[in-house]
Amino acid sequence: MTAQRRFVRRTALAVTASVAALTLAACGNDGDGKAGSGTVSATATGGHNAADVSFSKEMIQHHRQAVEMAGLAAGHASSARVKSLATKVEGAQAPEIKTMSGWLTSWGEQVPQDMSGMDSGMDHDMSSSTPGMMSDADMGKLEKASGADFDTMFLTMMIEHHEGAVSMAKAEKTDGEYKPATELAAGVITAQSAEIEQMNKMLGKG
Repeated sequence: MTAQRRFVRRTALAVTASVAALTLAACGNDGDGKAGSGTVSATATGGHNAADVSFSKEMIQHHRQAVEMAGLAAGHASSARVKSLATKVEGAQAPEIKTMSGWLTSWGEQVPQDMSGMDSGMDHDMSSSTPGMMSDADMGKLEKASGADFDTMFLTMMIEHHEGAVSMAKAEKTDGEYKPATELAAGVITAQSAEIEQMNKMLGKG
């Protein structure tokens, strides 16, 4: 009889423990089976709008051209300072291209085709609508230049290019909704404004 009471007691304790475990599990989830409020609030920051999409698509192409321009410096520039600046530009903007491409993919949007270095009118068409973009003719002149002429042309063009990027970034900060995109835009404004000042000084304008 004593053994039977012990068995009943152990069974009751096991049932109680199971109920408690189920109750704790339910408290740790919302009604949809997702993790608690911390995860839900983190997911809520992922909203984006049309301004974010346009900014990402246009800035990808804008950055690609800057990287293409910077890539010419190693073989064409005579100034070590120009070469250093070009390396800095390429090092900053190439990773941002990957970041923005990832955003577009996650949003179900098409990543713009990379037309850099190709004989196409697309770059020229973009130059008429995207602030600071160089035309095909501009890029052709830069590719043919060398030495001090390249240095001056590169700095002049890159200043205009950066000014266009800053303008685009300011619009994204005002109109964008996706926090990582507006934060990237803020970084573009800070970094490229500083580089504009630096390049003006290199041209003797500062």
